Amino acid sequence: MATNLAPARRGYRRLRLPEGLAREERQHNRLRERGACRDKKTRVGPAARLVTTLPARLPAARRPVLCQAGAAAMAGEGSTFRLRCSLLGHGQDVRGLTRGLFPEGGFVSVSRDRTARLWAPDGLNRGFTEMHCMSGHSNFVSCVCIIPPSDLYPRGLIATGGNDHNICIFTVDNPAPLYILKGHKNTVCSLSSGKFGTLLSGSWDTTAKVWLNDRCMMTLQGHTAAIWAVKILPEQGLMLTGSADKTIKLWKAGRCERTFTGHEDCVRGLAILSEMEFLSCANDASVRRWQISGECLQVYYGHTNYIYSISVFPRCKDFVTTGEDRSLRIWKKGECAQTIRLPAQSVWCCCVLDNGDIVVGASDGIIRVFTESLERTASAEEIQAFENELAQASIDPKTGDLGDINADDLPGREHLKDPGTRDGQTRLIKDNGKVEAYQWSVSEGRWIKIGDVVGSSGATQQTSGKVLFEGKEYDYVFTIDVNENGPSYKLPYNITDDPWLTAYNFLQKNDLNPMFLDQVAKFIMDNTKGQTLLSTSNQFSDPFTGAGRYVPGSSSGSSTVPGADPFTGAGRYVPGSASNAAPPMGGVDPFTGMSAYQSTAAKVENIYFPKKDAVTFDQANPTQILGKLKELNGSAAEEHKLTEDDLIILEKLLSATCNTSAETPTAQQLQTLWRAVNWPEDIVFPALDILRLSVRHPTVNENFCSEKEHVQFIILLLKFLNPKGKQANQLLALRALCNCFVSHAGQKLMMEQRDEIMTQAIETKSGNNKNIHIALATLTLNYAVCLHKVNNIEGKAQCLSVISTVMEVVQDLEAIFRLLVALGTLISDDTNAVQLAKSLGVDSQIKKYASVSEPAKVKECCRFVLNLL
Repeated sequence: MATNLAPARRGYRRLRLPEGLAREERQHNRLRERGACRDKKTRVGPAARLVTTLPARLPAARRPVLCQAGAAAMAGEGSTFRLRCSLLGHGQDVRGLTRGLFPEGGFVSVSRDRTARLWAPDGLNRGFTEMHCMSGHSNFVSCVCIIPPSDLYPRGLIATGGNDHNICIFTVDNPAPLYILKGHKNTVCSLSSGKFGTLLSGSWDTTAKVWLNDRCMMTLQGHTAAIWAVKILPEQGLMLTGSADKTIKLWKAGRCERTFTGHEDCVRGLAILSEMEFLSCANDASVRRWQISGECLQVYYGHTNYIYSISVFPRCKDFVTTGEDRSLRIWKKGECAQTIRLPAQSVWCCCVLDNGDIVVGASDGIIRVFTESLERTASAEEIQAFENELAQASIDPKTGDLGDINADDLPGREHLKDPGTRDGQTRLIKDNGKVEAYQWSVSEGRWIKIGDVVGSSGATQQTSGKVLFEGKEYDYVFTIDVNENGPSYKLPYNITDDPWLTAYNFLQKNDLNPMFLDQVAKFIMDNTKGQTLLSTSNQFSDPFTGAGRYVPGSSSGSSTVPGADPFTGAGRYVPGSASNAAPPMGGVDPFTGMSAYQSTAAKVENIYFPKKDAVTFDQANPTQILGKLKELNGSAAEEHKLTEDDLIILEKLLSATCNTSAETPTAQQLQTLWRAVNWPEDIVFPALDILRLSVRHPTVNENFCSEKEHVQFIILLLKFLNPKGKQANQLLALRALCNCFVSHAGQKLMMEQRDEIMTQAIETKSGNNKNIHIALATLTLNYAVCLHKVNNIEGKAQCLSVISTVMEVVQDLEAIFRLLVALGTLISDDTNAVQLAKSLGVDSQIKKYASVSEPAKVKECCRFVLNLL
């Protein structure tokens, strides 16, 4: 039973619920068992405790297997894995690995850098040599497998799946694809090969496909979320798929024969032990061993975060796993025998070679090989270099891997004089004001530094106001006991959460009787009384762009006018208005209003989404635009030249649409603008800028977006989105598309042409221009605003796919912020959209932004989105 700690500031309350209200024969205490295997004790606070008398019975044969102290003896029995070599070559994360058939002892790797690489062992220096680099995908490559030899291809084939929805098939001696398999509608994230050249693929589109040579033979449909893992079993016709819907399905001849349930989160990896048994790993930090008949034989705990990959040693049932906790773990005889830390947060993939060596790929783009063989072990200098790299790594305590850290309570360097109790044990010390993490090595009998813990000095619940639980931050983590000697459950809670919904979800998750809902909810409220979010500055600063953003038509670069538009600042163009005046105080925009951070805990308002109105690009300097237009007109070819009268007409149009005159744009002005925007690509950009500003006006919007004119208008703008074209034209075309959303005619056109526009627009992500990325994110957000108003799951799916894809490449935090708002808007009030987002793995994509310090709006918005997910 966990230690009782009194809740800070508000005292401690103990409740006992009546006997006999629980459901009989429910699941064992997963959280307590999982916590026991970690090399840490989660510190919770305030630690109010609710005690119940619920039965928690589980047959002994079904108890989970833990990675615990017994592994110490195991680590000492056999030899230890040590570094063999580190391989540089990939430019980004290594996402997939597979053992190769040719050359013997080699392997294949794939990466976000859009390449696959074939590696052959180098006998001279115990390393590997890159034989060749294979290219064929237009986006990052996420998985790889080997298709066995055939009469036609005696060395076998290499299959790779990517974010471009395609599967490329390569021969081992050619860097270009032999052929490309098309059919999936989203990222291909898992591949497995079988007999007779069959290939099984799993995709984010929730389907698996069976291929033979270059044809799709059947599509396996049944999962409700992305399929992250697939395997073909040795027995002919049996296939396994693991999904983000938390289930594993067994297929025979294209029909689902059985569904395996037990994992509490997305299933990420599968490995075959025999014709009758297999392993699975998941985001719930567990590994499960299953019988084909459907029975779960064992549950293994050891990782402290998502497990991404699992691979089995040849000719035995030992296996290795990698995950988000920076570790590779070697499991022998059902125990975690060795833990190897890496200087990279995400250890994406692993494979085991025929000689038993382990190959690992991680988020730092480096492939590392580990071996038990003394002959193949790296030199002392190489091992020391690896340890130095590990020691210099920064460990984020928010991952939960090291528990809740209070630097003031940590011992000094003298603590390292005491030997560890098991291999992989971690120990934290404080040295010269820094917190350092060390890991015990049984084989070497010493503590090895695995990194510096950043952002941890004195950060406790009392000082930071947050408690770390399972890698996430909460305001409270309560302990719920099941009778005096029974299991304990952890109930995390944020003051932004609804106590009733939190209580309901807690009871559902742990299969506890719903009759306890009132007691648990009241317990939460009693122990969080008076807690509200901190108020912010009295200024109405814009959460999207900050106070002081350029205001069209203003003489100053700053504004604190109440009701300022959260994306573009006060003074956003309002169709038909005569000035940039803000609405009266009574109608303060809740998106930016002062009261947003002053409500009570039960009524905290999310000021970021769902976004109700389109975001536009209004900033302009008409004088500069016209000056550039005249300059380029002087050098234009005679057939494109505008007359002086034409230039005066465009000046009047710009004046009318920028709200500096009360005139309405005329047909003559629009005809002149149309001639200008059809200029050659190298000089058209000032005309595009006038179009971008003009299309905000209802008259112009109706003219270009009407059924009569819209075809030519869309063709024109899509032409400028060519990724090989000029970036200035791409930017202004994207901004013009965004501004089309201000009027009904433009919204109607944008929605009718959504598929074509989004397909073309997403191609602009490949550049490094942050303004283009912001414009692309804004276009996505405007579509999200429209889709939030209608029940169009296909449209939302496309939009979510775009968000997920763009998130992979965008670095600019303003673009990230707008994508987060788009995501939040799409999934608000729509459970199907939430499940769809989860199936795409968006939650794991965005979680890193929850710890961004500046701008604060990114962190705050991200946390609101994660609460929905």
